[in-house]
Amino acid sequence: MAVTIREVTGAELDRVISEGKVLVKFYSKTCGPCKMLRFVLQDVAKDVDGVEIVTLDFDVNKEAVEKYEVSGYPTMILFNNGEEVERVKGLQQKPKIIEMINR
Repeated sequence: MAVTIREVTGAELDRVISEGKVLVKFYSKTCGPCKMLRFVLQDVAKDVDGVEIVTLDFDVNKEAVEKYEVSGYPTMILFNNGEEVERVKGLQQKPKIIEMINR
């Protein structure tokens, strides 16, 4: 079990989330909690499978931020076949994220 985490652009996002289970982290490079969440997600990625984890820079992907109505960062949205399943804001701990993915 293990998944990789990769950066995507707003232009790629619709295609990426269209199939399967995808966890998207909206972040800003200047955000302290976002930086901490990066390490939490790296740990989560070691213990899950069946999900793709992607990150999207809030500051350079304004159209995607508006389209998905993301109002702050960090925000994580779990998609399943293009449909939003769950959304959480702020720094989350590993057990919460794994529970969210496994629903």
